[in-house]
Amino acid sequence: MNRQDKIKKLIDLREEAKLGGGEKRIESQHKKGKLTARERIDILLDEGSFEEFDMFVTHRTEDFGLGDQKYLSDGVVTGHGTIDGRVVYLFSQDFTVFGGSLSETYAQKICKVMDQAMKVGAPVIGINDSGGARIQEGVRSLAGYSEIFERNILASGVIPQISAIFGPCAGGAVYSPALTDFIIMSEESSYMFVTGPKVTKAVTGEDISIDELGGSSVHSTKSGVAQFVVEDEEEGLLLIRKLLSYFPQNNLEDPPATDCNDPIDRLEDDLNIIIPENPNQPYNIRDVIYKIVDHEEFLEVHGNYAKNIVVGFAKLDGMPVGIVANQPNFLAGVLDIAASRKAARFVRYCDAFNIPLLTLVDVPGFLPGSSQEYGGIIIHGAKLMFAYGEATVPKITITLRKSYGGAHCVMSSKQLRGDVNYAWPSAEIAVMGPRGAIEVLEGKKIAGIKDDEERAKYIEEKENEYREKFANPYEAAKYGFIDDVIEPRNTRFRVIRALQTLATKKDPIPMKKHSNIPL
Repeated sequence: MNRQDKIKKLIDLREEAKLGGGEKRIESQHKKGKLTARERIDILLDEGSFEEFDMFVTHRTEDFGLGDQKYLSDGVVTGHGTIDGRVVYLFSQDFTVFGGSLSETYAQKICKVMDQAMKVGAPVIGINDSGGARIQEGVRSLAGYSEIFERNILASGVIPQISAIFGPCAGGAVYSPALTDFIIMSEESSYMFVTGPKVTKAVTGEDISIDELGGSSVHSTKSGVAQFVVEDEEEGLLLIRKLLSYFPQNNLEDPPATDCNDPIDRLEDDLNIIIPENPNQPYNIRDVIYKIVDHEEFLEVHGNYAKNIVVGFAKLDGMPVGIVANQPNFLAGVLDIAASRKAARFVRYCDAFNIPLLTLVDVPGFLPGSSQEYGGIIIHGAKLMFAYGEATVPKITITLRKSYGGAHCVMSSKQLRGDVNYAWPSAEIAVMGPRGAIEVLEGKKIAGIKDDEERAKYIEEKENEYREKFANPYEAAKYGFIDDVIEPRNTRFRVIRALQTLATKKDPIPMKKHSNIPL
């Protein structure tokens, strides 16, 4: 074979690899409304930046007729490229080859890019569209999954890991995305579950559809497995690009700051009147967030899950920050099991990747009731407390209105190494609300007043007395637990100044192998 023939063979093999399982299966993929593995990569990465690894890899199994069915790339496309000029590593599963099922060599390809990403300190993106383990390979396929899981674990907190689910993801396959930092699911084509509907029915008798068991709606609203749901794959891929703009390449770098033309001293008069006069009246915390952050841009995370707390990313004077905020508009902003888990996970991610935290507090307490207690609200609330207490990134807390009891302690209080703790004049920081406090402190005397009008007047007087003495920010400020009471309209300026000052902060951590967070 001469040189020209060798070149032609290379070109032909590359074209063959790019076809995956062939034209018919590509057409079938498109009919389902799904993109191919390579089309997804083209949308995700900067144009012309993709460098592929292991294009010519094939499986090594001869059993069950697989010896006659070999496809170049073996069902997964791997390599690296750039997003906005920054290096990322990725793998994109190819459903046109054996339904995207994982083989031994397939797993080795994924492990190779993950190992390389760790070496160079770059994010890893996994695009999942797979029927699971390749049954014909038996335990070798299972071993391949375990190799991937171990790398997910070792990479956790070292490099950002993002998973997109654009098709099936079932059985053991679900654990790799679950070990990553963020999961994105598409509305129409994706589902995740450990055990499918058929086995579920056989074992438990429950008759349930794929979507009801593991669809995007289930995991974004009920289980909390997925942080994002998108209408289609293109939206999901563009979301990954947006998400990465807030993250550093790895845990040793700072998040990427950008130039900002939104004035840091921009005053927002609406914030002075946003808190209702009635302490029991709700408002939307997002309206506060938008007024503070650059250009009113806020990328919410887990938006459909545990709506009583809001978390997400924004920029302040071009600096990425993570925001955690109670949502008075939903369940009065109380902390419950789901909200505690959601916020704790987010806080730990931000801390791992040097993203400062801004916490906006308006919390009346923890949600009472047997279902919460039986579900372990004590442990789950402790997770959030642990996450804040352990975090060493700059932490700025602003109490907008209510901050009662144990929930006050949990929400990035000064005693959890809060760096700067501000309060608005409307803040109420106390062991409990005025009504509850008076019922405890004055219960016997109130019960002894027989006249209804006189009793109501007495309760009102005592509530006002309690509110004046305790339910205001100045009592906490008197002890230094609040660093300053600030005018709401000036919040953006005060937060940015604090962030600038805290850019070089360092919190010492006792020597230990690792912490034992109350899981």
